[in-house]
Amino acid sequence: MLTAAERIDARSSNVMNDPRDNTAVPNGNVSPSTPAHLPTVDISRLNGSPQDRALFIAELRRILHEHGFFYLTGHGVPPSLVDGMLAASKQFFALPEAAKLEISMLKSPHFRGYNRAGLEMTGGKQDWREQVDFDCEEAALTIGPDTPAWKRTIGPNLWPSALPEFKSVVLGYQAQMTRVAIDVLKAIALALGQSEDVFAPMYEPMPRQHLKILRYPGRDAAGSEQGVGAHKDGGLITILLQDTVAGLSVQAEDGSWIDAPPVPGTFVVNTGELLELATNGFVRADVHAAAVPPAGVERFSIPFFLGASHENTVPVIDLPPELKKIERGVSTDPHNPIFREVGANHLKARLRSHPDVAALHYPDLSA
Repeated sequence: MLTAAERIDARSSNVMNDPRDNTAVPNGNVSPSTPAHLPTVDISRLNGSPQDRALFIAELRRILHEHGFFYLTGHGVPPSLVDGMLAASKQFFALPEAAKLEISMLKSPHFRGYNRAGLEMTGGKQDWREQVDFDCEEAALTIGPDTPAWKRTIGPNLWPSALPEFKSVVLGYQAQMTRVAIDVLKAIALALGQSEDVFAPMYEPMPRQHLKILRYPGRDAAGSEQGVGAHKDGGLITILLQDTVAGLSVQAEDGSWIDAPPVPGTFVVNTGELLELATNGFVRADVHAAAVPPAGVERFSIPFFLGASHENTVPVIDLPPELKKIERGVSTDPHNPIFREVGANHLKARLRSHPDVAALHYPDLSA
């Protein structure tokens, strides 16, 4: 039996209504009233002197309310792990097409595996990037007539036989990103005047570990300039590793776009819709997009999305009075509802982003 939340239209736009969404897609211009770059957060300052720790928490609180996006340093991820992940990613995309299609997402009712460029959708338009998706390494569940539909997304990852070492590299990187994301969530909790583990009930017993490995072809090989369309991320925290080619832009509150080029040794962190829900809009889930690179150039990026456990419901955190009075409320869009039921939210996003997989494996939901 499907719940009302799970009977969703998979053909609607990904982007929620938002005062900033009426502006053009990023063109690299930044208005004089907005910062020309994202702020930087050195999370190691949490371990500094009491004074430095207090200053860090206050700065992070301001950034969360104003930006929702920042560069992260002091994260403790070994450069060798980052280099190894990027190298393995490039090896995968260099495989013959048949070897990549061995793990085509069309073979996975769990939305795991490879997609050729143009097969994922954002805002109803094609994203010109090829990609491979992974999540938690887990067994498929037994599905019955009364099982919630989102449980059909639980299942194993697909691994390319041509790269036997790829699995260990990806799972090792996921483990590090999970640690970093939880460290960031703890810092965010402190910045919101909460105990550091206030978000733990949302992601325990198993945080969702959604990893995308992306290759954007050059403009001469792409069908449009949309690498990925303007959208907000749906989870708790995104930790993005960029290679050396720029492409990411973030929409500021005044509607202008801020470029977020790669900075060596950093990750780009952004907060997702679940944190916006949990804080009643005090923490922003910012709109962002990526353009395809220039002709003859390819761009690689690896976003890791830490999500809440699918079994959980997103609570509203009781913020201190001085923060509560500047809560914005949650952005809403009747064509793209946000559910507090985490599993239903996840299924909604997968069906919208991958209509080909939805039509094949979820015809009862995507018709």
